[in-house]
Amino acid sequence: MTLTNDAFILAVNCGSSGLKFGLYGQKDLQRTLSGYAATDSAGKTHFILQDEKGEFWANHPLSKTGVQPGIRELIGWLSDHHSRYPVGTVVHRIVQGGPKHREPELVSEELLKELQHYAYLAPNHIPDEIKSIKAFQEAFPGAAAVVCFDTYFHKDLPDVTQYFPLPGKFQKAGLIRYGFHGLSYEFVVGKLQKKYPKLARKKLIIAHLGSGASMTAVCNGRSIDTTMGLSPLGGLVMGTRSGDLDPGVILYLLRKEKLSVDEIDELLSEQSGLKAIAGSGDMESLIKSSENDPRAKLAVRVFSYAVKKTIGALAAAMGGLDTLVFTGGIGENAPLIRAHCCEGLEFLGLKFSHRRNDEGRQWISKSDSKVKIGVLKTDEAAIMVKHARALISNLKHHEYVK
Repeated sequence: MTLTNDAFILAVNCGSSGLKFGLYGQKDLQRTLSGYAATDSAGKTHFILQDEKGEFWANHPLSKTGVQPGIRELIGWLSDHHSRYPVGTVVHRIVQGGPKHREPELVSEELLKELQHYAYLAPNHIPDEIKSIKAFQEAFPGAAAVVCFDTYFHKDLPDVTQYFPLPGKFQKAGLIRYGFHGLSYEFVVGKLQKKYPKLARKKLIIAHLGSGASMTAVCNGRSIDTTMGLSPLGGLVMGTRSGDLDPGVILYLLRKEKLSVDEIDELLSEQSGLKAIAGSGDMESLIKSSENDPRAKLAVRVFSYAVKKTIGALAAAMGGLDTLVFTGGIGENAPLIRAHCCEGLEFLGLKFSHRRNDEGRQWISKSDSKVKIGVLKTDEAAIMVKHARALISNLKHHEYVK
């Protein structure tokens, strides 16, 4: 592990169907380049890379779909430009590390074995994340490799929300409520603590709404309840994921439909949610077609209803509500969804301003609302590079002391 002050930190966010990344200065943690590889509705994967001025350094389709072709393309580009953008640290977002791995840590062979062991907790994420780690290790053997777990923010969930009502042997096997989108929640809470410290100390609900969606209740900066549990499949209805289901549904699929475990996984992960209702999991297109397409209208209503119901549930869990924050791709960019989610919640003290919402304001509640309603852009990569630099700096300090 050889780091120099001019080296960059590469943040890699490897999702179930796409790749997002950012290159950050090691000294100032300012983003220099960012991009993604994602598959569109037509089934084509595009690779995009641009600088902070918006200039494109790469913008082209890939011959193959999926996460791994995007990783290979990114590694190739960085290798071709290594003299200008030397990579000193690669930090990976890992969705799940089981009960023993929550805090950011250096990659080791032991860790990779542990991740492989817990792949059953997130089979649509962990295998690709392990492949990503190994690919970057091979391409940049001199770079430090760090992982940040999406479960870290929820590591201190109280017993009443952390454990399922199952025999103890399953708890020991790792079947507990982990919670996800933790990097996003950590960023939002940190931003509130910096700019609005009084709000950050009160009762807060954060709604991370995107193709994957979850919500969490935060008291004094601490997660006390969240919608996702053992895996990113649970909780709210999502783009292609079912969200919470009666366990009897799974039993029916096994007994009557004779589906295999892999077939059920595919059904609940890729063929359910909004896609099952309206044929598409893309909220932007559903909103556009909702006026003329009854199925799209229903999908929008189902999603908004689930969020609204959960706001009430999480407020009850905290014994009140002071601030509601929307974030994530849908939460940040869909005024209609925000309006639907807040409709009928006046009894909780929410007074929603349609004018401020339509104008794209940061705060979209009326001035006399007891509950402040806000929209904050999240930045998971910013949290990842912050953790990575702190971890590496701490290790270098200990080496110096020795």
